[in-house]
Amino acid sequence: MAVSTLQLVELVLHGAAFLCGIACASALTVAQGEFGGWCILYGTVSWNGTVLVPKPSSHLSLCYFISGVSIVVALYCFSSLLYGIFGCCTGESQWDRSWLRVTLVVTIIILFFLLISACILRVGMDVFCASIMETKRVSSCRDAQHESWASYSPVHFYSNLSSAQSSAWVTVFLWCLLTARLLVQRRQEPRILLLRHNDPECSAEAEATFGGNLIRP
Repeated sequence: MAVSTLQLVELVLHGAAFLCGIACASALTVAQGEFGGWCILYGTVSWNGTVLVPKPSSHLSLCYFISGVSIVVALYCFSSLLYGIFGCCTGESQWDRSWLRVTLVVTIIILFFLLISACILRVGMDVFCASIMETKRVSSCRDAQHESWASYSPVHFYSNLSSAQSSAWVTVFLWCLLTARLLVQRRQEPRILLLRHNDPECSAEAEATFGGNLIRP
């Protein structure tokens, strides 16, 4: 069975979201490791005259929440990717009408948690960098990577946090596209079902476009 354009788009979006989720969780974990495992989001930094002294103020669960959401979404995307490839190879319909509604609800819930984790990461990083700037020791948060720190050597913390933040927002964007794709499919269903009932030739063309996800009346 020929693979439709929408199916290919969905596979690409799931694959990209999987990679971004893994990248976000990995970068944030490495940034934590540079500070002895502490969650530095919303943390403060002081200057003791010799080195920068970090004072993590967030509980570890905050960073674990962001990493956990990213990993869960990545696993979900990977499973959806494998199922989508299986559906393309076998020509089986991916979702019936009831499963489409369930998938749409799950997708919206995931998007909600992705948005929350991305906002936490963005604001938490801004607060931490603002505290670094208040020490008047560096001209930018990035330059703090080259400064001496008390007890730690976070030579890539800014790069890792920036990578995690970028990956998180890209995942949100990709998930918005996936949600929009499901909404479009849901809105198209009544019209496609009517075409299938009234005109078999038109319904065959619609089926080829939407990858065989039509429900027979």
